[in-house]
Amino acid sequence: MTPVDLRSDTVTRPRARMRAAMADAEVGDDVYGEDPSVNRLEARVAELLGHEAGLFTATGSLANQLGLRLLVPPGSELLCEQNAHVARAELGAAAVFSGITTRTWPSVDGRLVADVPLSMMEPDAGPYLVSTAAIALENTHNFGGGSVQPLAQAQALRAGVEGTGVGLHLDGARLFNAHVATGEPLQAWGRLFDTVSVCLSKGLGAPVGSVLVSSADAIARARVWRKRYGGGMRQVGVLAAAGHYALDHHVERLADDHAHAAAIAAACAAARPGVVDPAAVQTNIVLLDLRGSGLGAGELVERARGEGVLASAFGPDRVRLVTHLDIDDDDADRAAAVLARHLSG
Repeated sequence: MTPVDLRSDTVTRPRARMRAAMADAEVGDDVYGEDPSVNRLEARVAELLGHEAGLFTATGSLANQLGLRLLVPPGSELLCEQNAHVARAELGAAAVFSGITTRTWPSVDGRLVADVPLSMMEPDAGPYLVSTAAIALENTHNFGGGSVQPLAQAQALRAGVEGTGVGLHLDGARLFNAHVATGEPLQAWGRLFDTVSVCLSKGLGAPVGSVLVSSADAIARARVWRKRYGGGMRQVGVLAAAGHYALDHHVERLADDHAHAAAIAAACAAARPGVVDPAAVQTNIVLLDLRGSGLGAGELVERARGEGVLASAFGPDRVRLVTHLDIDDDDADRAAAVLARHLSG
């Protein structure tokens, strides 16, 4: 029996029609700016997010790091939430590659309260302290359980940095999930930020790829840094074609992933009250908090694996479950039953 893989939404496999689109892609040398499929994808995503230009990258981490590089000079400071992907899951790349220092703030489920980073920032800290150059926000928030950021707070953040010289970066790896969950226009989010990264290889189901958007001048500089980091690619239109297909066919269906996550969360909560609040599951990520349950994260993951359900342990007490394109109704029901059985025992 095929495993139900809930470790991440990066594990999806391209469907036959997506593969056909990739095989038929018009290609050229992207380092020379001559791949028409890539050029169209970059322009398309930039327009969706209300920006002038885009840059196709192999990974979301690279897109994030290029965005931060544009906003934060070496020796300056980035502010972000304490469990933000750019702080916790990119292996210190901002410090290693760009000389960026990072300061973080705590939150509830990763959600922004604009006054917190605004009270922390020091755009001109003088000759002895580190000056703040940018603030990063993540929507949806991965380690916050797929939580959706409040648009009003993001708007307050933009208003608060106006005239200070502090830039804003949006890690929108799962921004399309937030868009589908709330109905908020993508441009309503994109236009608030100086740089925005979005992933095509998570919920949208493309095998590879993210896009960074910003002004035309900023993206021209990011293109140089992409090449400098070894991220220049050649006839990459075969991958851009998958991105086009994903945007054409896989956006609205994200609602199915959200429904599957809600069903799994409800089953887990019924089996072991307190491990998750189903009402807090807004998108495609379920975080189970096993503290006080007598069951460790590693133990639950191994038990579920033994019955063909794959999950991720996040530390000793938390398990992450992520629904995606390759999970159908039957898969969700099967995973819910397996997890509920072990949680109730």
